[in-house]
Amino acid sequence: MDAVTKLPAAPEPLSAPVFDSHCHLDIMVGDRQASSGDPVALAAQAARASVRGILDDARAVGVTRLVTIGYDLPSSRWNAQVAADQEGVYAGVAIHPNEAHEATPEVLAEIEALAGQPQVRAVGETGLDYYRDWASKADQHASFRAHVEIAKRTGKALVIHDREAHDDVLRVLAEEGAPDKVVFHSYSGDAEMAKKCVEAGYFMSFSGPVTYKNAGYLRAAAEVAPAELLLVETDAPYLPPVPHRGKPNAPYLIPLTLRCLAEVKKVHPDELCEAISANGVTVFGEW
Repeated sequence: MDAVTKLPAAPEPLSAPVFDSHCHLDIMVGDRQASSGDPVALAAQAARASVRGILDDARAVGVTRLVTIGYDLPSSRWNAQVAADQEGVYAGVAIHPNEAHEATPEVLAEIEALAGQPQVRAVGETGLDYYRDWASKADQHASFRAHVEIAKRTGKALVIHDREAHDDVLRVLAEEGAPDKVVFHSYSGDAEMAKKCVEAGYFMSFSGPVTYKNAGYLRAAAEVAPAELLLVETDAPYLPPVPHRGKPNAPYLIPLTLRCLAEVKKVHPDELCEAISANGVTVFGEW
């Protein structure tokens, strides 16, 4: 195994438990082919090929539970099944905005059926992505609005992918009427947007980029976000925290991001773990 595919060393374990609110187990283990030969996903598959191994590594550093997220129909089926089979794992199911052209009525009906399963606790990731043009804005908006309604009908949390589409995402939520529980996955807005999320009661989940030197705007947003609306995630195998940029991410690297957030919030990591764990129950239900 070369330096590209080797996973980073484990960080110092947390002294209080916490969970990873967003990762992609199917991509990490290679049970779903990495789209477009994505080098990060391919590297992650080469480095780790066991769900059990991923869970064991995470638990060894205090990351005791996780939510694994679907992005198309096959991955949603896969993640729902893994969540049914593995203790401490929940799933989210949805059609990613980049795949919004696949969100036919038949596909959305199956997403809703999956969302009704007890181990599936989120509808997502859905939303808008204006960075890539893999799906038209019209298809993205139609799919996003449909997922908002699915989340409301099933009573599950809505997990949002928002890339360079902040104003439109907030507008759609306002127009459709947001579900009771909304999570901005891998929060990418600034402090002003964070204030709007706080006012609406939306959860903000921070990932590895909050640790990056050039991401002061994310740390400013985290400073605005109250502890009761904070979550932490990896988006593994993507977005690893420093000092591991360029390597595959995994849930066991959560302590690096969490300690950064604790420093921003000027609280002890244990206190932040406790708050995030409580938020996890609020958003996803009892484990």
